[in-house]
Amino acid sequence: MTKLMKIAIVDDEQDMRQSIGQWLALSGYDTETYGSAEDALRSITPDYPGIVITDIRMPGMDGMAFLKRLMGTDSSLPVIMITGHGDVPMAVEAMRVGAYDFLEKPFNPDTMSQLAKKAVNARRMTLDSRALRKELGDGGQIMKKLIGASPAMERLREDILDLGQADGHVLINGETGTGKTLIAHALHAVSNRAGKRFVVLSCGAFDEQTLVRRLFGPMNPEDAQLPAVEQARGGTLVLEDIESLTDSAQARLLNLINEQGSPPETRIIAICNLQEQNLTCEDALRSDLYYRLAALSITVPPLRQRGKDILMLFTQLADQFAEDYGCDAPEVTAQEAAQLMQAPWPGNVRQLINVAERAVLQSRRGSGTIASLLMTDNEEMQPVMTTDGKPLKEYVEAFERMLIDNTMRRHKGSIASVMDELRLPRRTLNEKMAKYGLQRSDYLR
Repeated sequence: MTKLMKIAIVDDEQDMRQSIGQWLALSGYDTETYGSAEDALRSITPDYPGIVITDIRMPGMDGMAFLKRLMGTDSSLPVIMITGHGDVPMAVEAMRVGAYDFLEKPFNPDTMSQLAKKAVNARRMTLDSRALRKELGDGGQIMKKLIGASPAMERLREDILDLGQADGHVLINGETGTGKTLIAHALHAVSNRAGKRFVVLSCGAFDEQTLVRRLFGPMNPEDAQLPAVEQARGGTLVLEDIESLTDSAQARLLNLINEQGSPPETRIIAICNLQEQNLTCEDALRSDLYYRLAALSITVPPLRQRGKDILMLFTQLADQFAEDYGCDAPEVTAQEAAQLMQAPWPGNVRQLINVAERAVLQSRRGSGTIASLLMTDNEEMQPVMTTDGKPLKEYVEAFERMLIDNTMRRHKGSIASVMDELRLPRRTLNEKMAKYGLQRSDYLR
C-alpha cells in the first residue's frame, strides 16, 4: 500500500489554514496545520513525507525566510507559496529561490488541489529515488538478502565482494530462480558505482525491433524514457537473458563495449539462463562478445546443492508469509525437513518461495502437508536417502538448527522457555546456538 503523503499548511490566519486543510483533507490528503513558520520547522525534517503550502506574509519569520530555511534543509522539498495581489514580484523571487509554485489570492480550491497533486507526485518520486539509492548504496543491506551458511553461499558472497571492486564487465550464470538479478544488485551495491544509475533490461521480453530500440535507441516519440544504454551511463547496465540477443544486436553491444575503453564508463552485467538446457552462454554468444563479458564471471549454485540453507530459507520465508497472513508459521517435522532437503528444486529459490507461501496457507486452513506440495508428476518424494543422498549428519544438523531457530522465534528469545520446551541444559543450548550461528539478540522484539 502506498504511504499517504502529508501536506503541511502554514498560515498565521486560522480561518485560512483551516479552510485549506479541510479542502485538501476532502481531496484525500493527510494535512497538518501550523500557525507560524517557527512551529512548522520543528516538524519538517529533511525527508519530510509530503509538501508545504505557506503564506508569504506572516509575522515573525515570513514566507521568504521560511522558504530559504526549508531549501537549506531539503532543496527538493516542494513548497507552494500563497501570495496577495501585490506580492507577485515576491512570488517570482520565491520561485528563483526554489519554491515549487505559487497561488495568488483569491484562488480556486480546485486549482490548489491540482497543484498540490502535482507537487505530491513529484515529492513521492524524489523520496522513492532516495530510498532506492540508499538501498543500493548500502551494500550490506543487499548482501543480507543473500541468505545461507553453506560453503557455496560463503564462496558466492566472497566472489561478489571481490568482483564488486573490479571495473570489468561480469557474466552471471545460473539456473532459473537462483537470484541472479539480486546478485547483480549486490555487485553494484558493493562497487564504487554504488548510488549511481542501475538499469535492468530483459533481452528475452521483447521482439528484436523493440529490444534494439529499448537498448540502443532511438526511442519513439511516445516513449517516455531514454534507451537503456543512456539511462545507465556512468553506472551499471544489467542485461537479463543475454543469450536472447540476435547476431546484429550482439554486434552493436560489442561495438559499444569497444568504444568505452578501459575502465568502462558503464559497467555491463550480463545474466545467462542456459544451464538447464545443457548449453552455455559461450554457445549462444559470438566469441568476441562472450570473452569481453566473461572476463569476470559468477556461477550461482542451485538450491539443491546448498544443503541446510534450504531449511534456513524455508523457515524465514514461512515466518514472513505467516506475518503477512496473520497466522502462525507451520511446524515442520523431521520427515518433512528431510523431504525439503531432498527435493530437486528445479525452480530453485523462486520455487521455494512458492512452497513456503502455500505451506502457510495450508497451515492456516488446518489441512495439507509439506510433502503434498513437493509432489512431482503426481509422484511423492522418495524416502530419505542416507547413502546416495546427503549424509545423515547433514539432515540431523539442519533439522536441529531449524528446531532451535523456530523455538527461539516462538518464545521471542526467552532462553528459559526454549530450554524448557526442548529439554536442553543451558550449556548445551548455548553450544548448539554458537555452532549454528544463532544469536539471542536476533529474536528479541
